[in-house]
Amino acid sequence: MPENKKIAKEIKLAKYAGFCYGVKRAVDTVKKLKAENPNKNIFVLGELIHNANVINELENLGIKTLYEIPEKGEGICVIRSHGESPEVIEKIRNAGFEIVDLTCPDVKKVQQKAVELAKEGYFVVIVGKSEHPEVVAITANAKLYGKDVIVAANIEDLKKYSETIKSHKRVGVVVQTTQRISTLNSVLEYLLSLAKEIHIANTICQSTTMRQNEAKELAKNSDMVIVAGSKKSANTTHLAEILKDITQTVHIEDETELENYKDLIQKSKYISVTAGASTPQYIIQKVTEKLGEY
Repeated sequence: MPENKKIAKEIKLAKYAGFCYGVKRAVDTVKKLKAENPNKNIFVLGELIHNANVINELENLGIKTLYEIPEKGEGICVIRSHGESPEVIEKIRNAGFEIVDLTCPDVKKVQQKAVELAKEGYFVVIVGKSEHPEVVAITANAKLYGKDVIVAANIEDLKKYSETIKSHKRVGVVVQTTQRISTLNSVLEYLLSLAKEIHIANTICQSTTMRQNEAKELAKNSDMVIVAGSKKSANTTHLAEILKDITQTVHIEDETELENYKDLIQKSKYISVTAGASTPQYIIQKVTEKLGEY
């Protein structure tokens, strides 16, 4: 084939790409809060979602991100979709803020299940990343009702607690909503070798499951998959990790990074585009438009 001959492109956009229900609810609600309370301070404790473009957009609207709770505060403080510990919520209330809780309903279910297991005397294993805000909140809620609560991102994490797990008759398992099902399966397989009784609550949210399953099917018939979304977003990075096992996959934050993969894009005939749950629609649109230029 002559070097200057172009390959006709087929670009497919995943149906389950972009904001999930919990993220859309959080973003829409804080914007509505500001519109209805233009003269009132609107704060979010921590970044509302893991996407710098959205955070900048909210800042421009006057919605501020709080990284520490002040001793005295005034206005509305929003609990983001990841949730918070009861201790933190009490601290916000004592500072004088009005609280609007936008914890994702799916995340609330994980918190409630972890609490239920702890109350019933199970040794609670939370499958997820210990430093992730969602997991921090789940852990804090569970520890109010039981001291035997651990977080494990993989089997290596579990091995540190193997003797402790063996000494307990019952183990309860919950999962960070954006985790990979393969991670849960590997953790459960290891736990089966240690525990006599295991209670499993597969709390991976439906949106995550549908997004991952659809993307895997697209990847099987693609020369290349582009995953759009923040590098800080757990569900986006998990999505990219899954797809890398199937086909050539690149994880970009926005369309400006496509130039780094120009040669690969030009060589690929079938390209699929998907995005994480915290990626706004306008970023996805810009990515597909830029691809069209190639």
